Amino acid sequence: MQAATDRLKNFLQYVTVNLIDEPTHAQLKVAELGPNRLRFKLVLAKQDVAMLIGRNGFTASAIRSVLKAAAEREGVHVTLQIHSQEEEAEALAREAS
Repeated sequence: MQAATDRLKNFLQYVTVNLIDEPTHAQLKVAELGPNRLRFKLVLAKQDVAMLIGRNGFTASAIRSVLKAAAEREGVHVTLQIHSQEEEAEALAREAS
């Protein structure tokens, strides 16, 4: 499972880094939700979130489709969440309290 996770993570990093303006501020978090189930969470600068989601969500939808197709080849089910750094900080603060 680790090899498949690494391949999917590298793929997602390659695609997203080439689409955003501030790749140094980007974080990619991976959570294993169960056997052969992964959740990828991209935490980006606010302006990069808008760029990656795209008009009407078409860019994010395309990334998710390609990621899911690559994951199916590995026998893994994946989800992708895209958050701004501010949204992530708020979520972490809610979890802490």
